[in-house]
Formats: sequence, C-alpha cells, structure tokens
Amino acid sequence: MKIIINQVPAEGLYLEEEIESAQLDLDTALIKFRSPLKLAARITRITNALMVDLNMKAVIFADCSRCLSEFEWVFDKDIQLSYALDSSDVFIDLKPNIREEIILDYPIKPLCSLSCKGLCVKCGKNKNEGGCNCGST
Repeated sequence: MKIIINQVPAEGLYLEEEIESAQLDLDTALIKFRSPLKLAARITRITNALMVDLNMKAVIFADCSRCLSEFEWVFDKDIQLSYALDSSDVFIDLKPNIREEIILDYPIKPLCSLSCKGLCVKCGKNKNEGGCNCGST
C-alpha cells in the first residue's frame, strides 16, 4: 500500500486494499495465507507527519506443532503508524511495516488448540482423534 502524500486532504483519507501474501513474502513452512490480506487505512496529515490507523485481516492456515493438523487462524490486527515527512517525500510505502507487524504476530509454535494432545510417540497416531493400539497411550 503506497500513500501519495500530496493526495491526503486536510480532512484525511480512507483507503481499502487487498494484497496477496506473496507480495509481502509471508508464507512459511508452518503458516500459509489462504486469502488476500485486507487492509483498511485511515490516513491523516499533520504538518510534517503522516499518521496511519491500519486494520489488517486475513485467513491463515497453520500446521499445529503438536499434532501436525492444519487449522484455520483468523488474523485481525489494528496498528498505528507514524511517519515524519521531509519536503522531498513523494509517497510512503507501508508494505515493509505491514510485513513486519504480521510476522511479529506469528506464533512460535502454532497450536490448533491449547488442549491439543499431539501425536503418539510410538505409532504417530493423532491422539486428538482417539487412542491408538500400540500400547503407549
């Protein structure tokens, strides 16, 4: 999302945009975006500063680090960004800040639920689906 500074009126500006996760290089081995990232920004300009109130939403699929099952995670985050303006600035690119804020919210070990039982260490069966016959549970 790029903001052209001269197009921000005194009363502010509201922008909505969708960005594919590939544009921000957000997918990892455990986390995959299944929908575009939806952005809604309220932009205000105060003399030599640009203030951005930003809401980010997306549907993310992650692999549970205990049972390896894929689960859906609804990402919804509000942030505030502030940019000091120089007379030579023409536009502000929010993509680096957006990427950083999303990655900061990635769980270190994603879990499908706090009560996830994981996999049987002997046969590998998902314990959330019931016991196994290997005798270790």
